[in-house]
Amino acid sequence: MKRQVREARPLQVYLDAEEQARLQRLADQLGTTKSETVRRGLEALEQAVTDPEAHPALRIIGLVREERPAGAGDTAREHDTVLADLEEAGWALPRRKGHRGR
Repeated sequence: MKRQVREARPLQVYLDAEEQARLQRLADQLGTTKSETVRRGLEALEQAVTDPEAHPALRIIGLVREERPAGAGDTAREHDTVLADLEEAGWALPRRKGHRGR
């Protein structure tokens, strides 16, 4: 995958010996230059940071959605009901031995 470079400008990056070795290993595995490997890494990082599916808060929302039964409603709009249902469900759990109420 050769990238067409419109205007390339030099960038100086300081890497320690271990980081240089990692970069070289990745470049060898990908069959690219170290520069191309860095460009691909930049693109992957940008995609991970800007992809809504990768955002930690949005993943948590997705987890809540997965735990709710299908057709249970919109968790975002009915969050009070969802929390109340979860609280009531916890009441049905058997008490631990030695547990005292308030």
